[in-house]
Amino acid sequence: MAYWIKTPAELDARYRQRPTRIGLDTEFIRERTYWPQLALVQMAVGDEILLIDPLIPGMTQALAPWLADTGILKIMHSASEDLVTFKVACGVLPRPLFDTQIGASLAGIGGGMGYQKLVTAITGVTLAKGETRSDWMRRPLSEAQLEYAADDVEYLFTLHDTIDARLGELDRRQWLHDDAERLLASVEHDEDRWPHVAMRSAQFMDGPAQMRLLRLLRWRDVQARASDKPRSWVLDNELAAALARTPPADAQALDRLMEGFPKAPRKLASQVWQALVTPLDDEADAPLALPANDSNKQALKRLQDAVSARTAELGLPDGVLASRKHLESYLESRQWPTALAGWRQAQLEPILSALLPAA
Repeated sequence: MAYWIKTPAELDARYRQRPTRIGLDTEFIRERTYWPQLALVQMAVGDEILLIDPLIPGMTQALAPWLADTGILKIMHSASEDLVTFKVACGVLPRPLFDTQIGASLAGIGGGMGYQKLVTAITGVTLAKGETRSDWMRRPLSEAQLEYAADDVEYLFTLHDTIDARLGELDRRQWLHDDAERLLASVEHDEDRWPHVAMRSAQFMDGPAQMRLLRLLRWRDVQARASDKPRSWVLDNELAAALARTPPADAQALDRLMEGFPKAPRKLASQVWQALVTPLDDEADAPLALPANDSNKQALKRLQDAVSARTAELGLPDGVLASRKHLESYLESRQWPTALAGWRQAQLEPILSALLPAA
């Protein structure tokens, strides 16, 4: 049974019953903004499904205690974007978190499985997908939207119980706890210090050009957050790379160059120029994006093969133990990646350290 929650008082009344666990999902819009706009919250509580309207004044404040109460387990599926949405709308993250997508991977059920696919795998039920791209900000929502939204939390308790039992059999409950906390921490401290490294074009730039790119991307992120606009609307990757690779001689040359890019931020040209020519305080610490040479490729292949072998031994889906990016970081820095700390480090570091080429 699904209930449309129209007032914060209704949500407060149910909170006073203090359930020990809830299922959570959100619908949000993020096409024209930097920050996601919360449009609907679905909450499974006992035998009920609550459809909570966050557009009603005071509703996000009434939702916050549910999220902050560590006595209530929050069961979610593929929660990363929902977590950002809760952080922005409610100012708090849901702890403790049981992410059924992560749990299914660690339990060996399947890696990166969507909610509908996981529900089918565990319960045999096939869910509709028809309202995935609906306008969730409109009111009233259609019956089809409400039904779709309720489906997104209806089976979370069943998924939790099946996955948790399997994790218990494998003695991997701590693995899921660690991964959930790492996910929460990544949302809580949302900052990519070295965004240039993730851009493929940076691999083909010299050091000074990469530093110019880093300056532009750092400026872009600050501007996008402040204006609540998508990063690409502020400065797209193509223009950022062009400016970094071949910087204009002066501000006037920058203006002329921007004329060749239809989406160039001409009104922000003076800020772009200042970002381009002003060194950052921590540039000396910045890593460089390097193209793989034959020696690096061979060493990386050895690490990947070892990870694949250990993955098979543990019965995990491919990609769960370590990504290529993390292995490249380990190979270049000889420092164990923070993202692979905890149980992954215990499983992998003794194996991979022996495969590092001599310095």
